[in-house]
Amino acid sequence: MPQISIDDFIKLAGILPVLDVRSPGEYAHAHIPGAYSLPLFTDDERKIVGTLYKQDGREKAIKAGLDYFGPKMSKMIEAAEEIIKGGIAQNSAPDSNHQNPNSILVHCWRGGMRSAGVAWLLDLYGFKVYTLKGGYKAYRNWALAQFDKPYPFKVIGGYTGSGKTEVLKQLAKSKHAIIDLEGLARHKGSAFGALGEPKQPGQEQFENLLANELQKVYHMLPEGNYIWLEDESRRIGNVNIPPRLWATMRQAPLCFLDIPFEARLEYIVAGYGKYKKEELVSSILRITKRLGSLNAKNAVSYLIEDNLKECFRILLAYYDKFYGKDLDNRKEMKYPIRAIPCEQVDAFANLKRLIYN
Repeated sequence: MPQISIDDFIKLAGILPVLDVRSPGEYAHAHIPGAYSLPLFTDDERKIVGTLYKQDGREKAIKAGLDYFGPKMSKMIEAAEEIIKGGIAQNSAPDSNHQNPNSILVHCWRGGMRSAGVAWLLDLYGFKVYTLKGGYKAYRNWALAQFDKPYPFKVIGGYTGSGKTEVLKQLAKSKHAIIDLEGLARHKGSAFGALGEPKQPGQEQFENLLANELQKVYHMLPEGNYIWLEDESRRIGNVNIPPRLWATMRQAPLCFLDIPFEARLEYIVAGYGKYKKEELVSSILRITKRLGSLNAKNAVSYLIEDNLKECFRILLAYYDKFYGKDLDNRKEMKYPIRAIPCEQVDAFANLKRLIYN
């Protein structure tokens, strides 16, 4: 079977379906974004084969593996056929060098026997199969290397409730290059960031998603243009922005949306007031130590009394103080902070000020 490099694999992964033949547990932990899970072994079978390999040698491990593989062959081919149909429909048509409609990419952990076995089966059936040299391990090395590049970032800053995410989305609609860190992390930041969001990816999967987005955006970025992203703390919920990438962000030009407190307060109340009281109380209690016991107590009391505005007034003042300290620590940045006065939290109007003022 043709073994291709990680760079060629990444290019083809935007065109052809990717089959991850590692075990379900390996896939669930982290995988190449967009890859389909087609495990050669279950988690238990993988453990048994791996133990045999270490204790009794390669030959016994292969025989045990074939016992598991044999009964699954027909089903794996049928699954691959269904994936091919869905994959070709979801992605763009193959390029001129890969016109075979049955072309498919296969990888395992290190590009060893698992991907070789599945590739042999699919090739025998009539698929055009490409396997990844070095497997998922090669992909991880590639993903981590993406965070070392000198990206031309511009960062949208502003106190909590400034509608930074909405401005970022307006930039995307206007065909500007963006990276939505909170979208990839499935978390809006702060103690309240998990409300209304699906379960966060693990750290490794977050890095994979982020690396893929950076590669897509950077590859298509016209010379002299910027990649816009939102000002973030190093930690977003339970995941961390990779250190070198975060260092690049911190040295990028910062455009600060300067919006009055009361306007931001109204925006916050409208956005977070829809959540259940018990969810909001739980979020407040998580920051009691930093908020101060009296502030936390008063915020919860206002919430119970349905006085959302006064509850969030306390919280917003806390977050303003927290973010203000961070701004003070960034006075020695390469670029001066660019303050952009804005009257309201209005994504379209503030986008104009961001771009044209």
